[in-house]
Amino acid sequence: MKKKIIISIVLVNLLAACASKKPAEPLAAVPEATPATAPATAPVAAEPQAVEPVARTAVDPLNDPDNILFKRSVHYPFDVSAVQDADKPLVRAHAQYLAEHSDRNVRLEGNCDERGSNEYNLALGQRRADGVMKMLELGGAKTGQLESVSYGEEKPRGFGHSEVSWWQNRRTDIRYMN
Repeated sequence: MKKKIIISIVLVNLLAACASKKPAEPLAAVPEATPATAPATAPVAAEPQAVEPVARTAVDPLNDPDNILFKRSVHYPFDVSAVQDADKPLVRAHAQYLAEHSDRNVRLEGNCDERGSNEYNLALGQRRADGVMKMLELGGAKTGQLESVSYGEEKPRGFGHSEVSWWQNRRTDIRYMN
């Protein structure tokens, strides 16, 4: 009797093992089911759905790092007040922006490196700011939108005593006031 019970248990386990499911095939291998009413050659058209446009917030080009207007400093070689060719596109872009936005005002801040007397650097910084102002006016900005000031060597951006620091300090900053 024990023998019959053991054999029955073994047979039940074998049958249960044979009846287990095979692993499912990947979805790519399973053919798509087509509706019974649709012909096999005609695609089933989905109903058009209204797509809501994505609301885009207008980015002021002055705050867009990918826009030339994001840059607001014009740099100079030693003892030079003329805007360099490399910075002329920047000044022209700001001139065009100001011409198109008559409600915007800028202050042009001329700066120098530490070399030279205070008086000389104040005069050089003023010539630098005035040179940028003249280019902005020629580019379409109104005189009333512009103000120029010189800080000489008083507002350094670079604090070392090297050419890199001096280059950072020889600049005119374009500061939008509103």
